[in-house]
This record gives sequence, structure tokens and C-alpha cells, in this order.
Amino acid sequence: MSFIVELIMGGINTALNNGLNSMGGSSKIVLGIILGGMMAIDMGGPFNKAAYVFGTAAMATGNYDIMAAVMIGGMTPPCAIALATLLFKKKFTKEQRDSEPTNFIMGLAFITEGAIPFAASDPIHVLPSCVVGSGVAGALSMAFNCTLMAPHGGIFVFPVVGNAVMYVVALIIGTLVSAFLLGLLKKNIEE
Repeated sequence: MSFIVELIMGGINTALNNGLNSMGGSSKIVLGIILGGMMAIDMGGPFNKAAYVFGTAAMATGNYDIMAAVMIGGMTPPCAIALATLLFKKKFTKEQRDSEPTNFIMGLAFITEGAIPFAASDPIHVLPSCVVGSGVAGALSMAFNCTLMAPHGGIFVFPVVGNAVMYVVALIIGTLVSAFLLGLLKKNIEE
């Protein structure tokens, strides 16, 4: 682990963080797209963690809009999957549809991992749908100048979200984008 995996994954994380740091002065909206998408691309893996660490490091320097984009990017996939299971019932198994309330709760609590079983069962359709919606949500969060002064917590930390109403709007739009992409891309399930 120390001599092979740590070197490789450490190098990937360092490269990702250096790339994100070099974007700091460029377009906030592009940065929001990238950070939001990174939160959804592997749902807890190295890309997700690199974006999260970048967001928490930005908070330490007093830059709170980056963490807002990161958190909304992580909230979008489980919320979108929950909505898609409601709207497009034929695209999901009964067991998947039954997880709808859990996914809404997990998404609203900023626990992206609720989307992993869906991504694992159909990565070709689920991951792109989630990445696009999370990227949209992250971009809108930046465009609306939303800020977040807490590194975790989802709706439980909304009292410290700057421009909270527009933050909710960004979350709703990102969720709708991903949910409708899921409905469009996924095939009907035969039960």
C-alpha cells in the first residue's frame, strides 16, 4: 500500500489539486462545473475527495463559494436518483424505487454514496446523468454567488449558506437535469 498505491493515488490527488488551484483565478462558473462534476464522477472516490479537500482548503483561506459548489455537487446525485425513481418508475426495479426516501434524505444530508448502487448497476447511464446535473448545480451555485461556511451537513447547515434561496434553486435545477437525463438515457426494466 505504502510503496505502490499511495504513490499512485497521491500523485493523482496532487495533480487534481494543482489543476484546481491553477483555475482559482479563472471563470468561477467553469470551476463550479468542474467541482460539481468531480463530486459525482466517482461518488466518494479520489475525484470526489480531491474536490472536497480543495473546497475545505479554500474555506481556510476565506473563500466560501468553492465549498458551496462542492457540497451542492455531492447533494445532487442521490436527490436526482430519488426523483427519477418517482418520475420514471419503469426505469428502475421495485427495490430501487423503494430506496427513494432514503436517497432523498441522504442527498439532502450531503451523503453522495446513496447513489453508488445505482451507478454500479448501470454506470454508462447513471454516471453521465449525475455528473451533468452536479456540474449544472455547481455552476449555478457559483453564478448565484452562494457561499458555505461549513464543510459538511447538507440542509442542516443551511443557516450558514450565503444566498440560501438561490442555493436551493441551484440544487433543484441540478436535480431536475440529472433526473430527466436518467429518464431519457435509462432503458425500461422488465420485472
